[in-house]
Order: sequence, then structure tokens, then C-alpha cells
Amino acid sequence: MGKYLIRRLLIAIPSLIGISVILFTVLALAPGDPFEELATNPNVPPEVRENLRKQFGLDDPVPVRYARWAKAMVKGDWGFSFASRVDVDKLIMQRLPTTLIIIGSSQFLALLIAIPIGVFAATRPYSIFDQVANTFAFIGFSLPTFFTGILFILFFSIYLDWLPFVYRADIAETGWRFYWEHLRQSIMPVAVLGLFQGASWTRYVRSAVLDVIRLDYVTTARAKGLSERVVVIKHALRNALIPVVTLVALQMPTIFGGAIVTEQIFRVPGIGSLLISAILANDTPVIMAVTFVFACLVVFFNLLADILYGWLDPRIAYR
Repeated sequence: MGKYLIRRLLIAIPSLIGISVILFTVLALAPGDPFEELATNPNVPPEVRENLRKQFGLDDPVPVRYARWAKAMVKGDWGFSFASRVDVDKLIMQRLPTTLIIIGSSQFLALLIAIPIGVFAATRPYSIFDQVANTFAFIGFSLPTFFTGILFILFFSIYLDWLPFVYRADIAETGWRFYWEHLRQSIMPVAVLGLFQGASWTRYVRSAVLDVIRLDYVTTARAKGLSERVVVIKHALRNALIPVVTLVALQMPTIFGGAIVTEQIFRVPGIGSLLISAILANDTPVIMAVTFVFACLVVFFNLLADILYGWLDPRIAYR
């Protein structure tokens, strides 16, 4: 197991290097300049702008700039934000925990929805419950997150006045009230992402369980006199989750993309909103760092999926 993890990490290194080269080249060749505002400001002499460009190495060739960026990243220096005037790593570490909490909670909610409903529908195919579950699943993953987010705001915030529709990081509360207010303002973004993913995964869980539940070893388990609950949970579900784990790992880029949109709707101070504001300000160091963090998280979740394979199916050997 240890050798397998080391080998996978060594494979991930050239993948991340390739991703960083592509990202850096695209951002370097893209139109726009972080010092455009200085160029249109009559109070700032042109030589000041040129000196700033030379100071940050923006006039150097792209390979030289990438080598400088990669060397700084290895040393833990993620660059300096032109717009916020602070170090990029401080910006990311301020925003990343909020994004991970929102995404993690939403994916946990999606699994709580998809697994029981998908299994129950698969064990009762073409029943009324199965048809109703399929209908709501189709509706759920057909509606984009920005549409359901607006519906949630209109219903729960404006009409019922139950939940705040703006996520505030500076809550002036202490004790349990502080955590309660954070929980209240997290409900809608977590629900929007969780319901969207849960609807999609419900179909996959149902299909995977239907494929497994007809196999011979499940029939043999029933013939031994095991209860239907034990047969489904211990024998069928565990093997049916292997393709679902693969799906979850492959959908991580989509999940992070949906989180960016959701953070904009509810004004969540996460890494997605940081990326949008950096794009609008042509803040290249922040854009590069955030997209690279997303790439690292996707590689990590794919590695985690491979580890879960061995836990779900002991026949899988790590060599």
C-alpha cells in the first residue's frame, strides 16, 4: 500500500507540472494587464508603470517567468496579489477552509440522498417509489445550480425570511450563537450543491445496484438464508459503490465549478469568489494559484478514490 501511494504521488508530479505549464502559458498570453488602471490614470507617470512591470518581471519571456514562478512555488512563495496587495498564500488560506467545508458538507448530503434512495429504488424497480425517485432525480440534475440558488433565496430568504441569503464571514456573535449563525447561512449553498449532486448520483447508484443485485453471488447469499437487508447492504451495495466512487472522482472538476457559481450567488467568501474577483481584476498570480490549487485537489480526490477501491473490494491489490 505504501509503495503504491508513493508511486501514485510520483506519477502525479509530472501531471501537475504539465497542468501548471498550460495554465501559466494561457494566462501569460491572455489579453489584459494588471496595471491597466495605472495606464489610464493621468496622475501616474508612464515610467512608474514600466518600473512596476520590470519589478514583477512581466516583460520577461514566458519560459523565464514560468521558471521563476515554479521556483518560488517550491519554496512556498505563491506570489503577490496585485489587486489585494497581500501575499497570495494568505488570501487562499483565508478562503480555502470555507470552500472545503461547503463542498464537503454538500457532498456528504448528496451521498445521504443518493445511496438510500438509489438502493431502495433498485430493490423495487418500476414501483411507484422508483418512478417518483427517477422523476425528481431528472428534475434535480436538469436544473442548474444558479437557478435553484435563486429559487432558494426567493422562497427561504425573501418569502419566508428563514435564512440569510448573504454569507457573512464577520459575524458579531460569540459562543453557540456564532456557530448557529454560520450553520444558518451555510444551509442554502450546501443544499443547492448537495441536491444537484444527489439527484445525479441517485441514478448511478440505482443502476449500479440493479446490475449487481442480479449476479450469482447475490443469489447464493439469498440461498444461504441471509436476510434481504444483509444481502443488499453487505454483498450488493459494497460492490455497486465502486463505479459510483469512480464517478465522484471524475466529477470533482464539475463540483468545484458548481461551487464557484454557488459562492457567487450566496456571496460565500470562498476560493471560488476569490477566483472570479481575480479574473475581473486581471490578478494573474491569484488566478494561477487558485486554479493550481483546484488541480491539486482533483488529483488528491482521484488518489482517494483509488484507495477506496481497495476498501470496497478486497480483491483489488495495490502493486
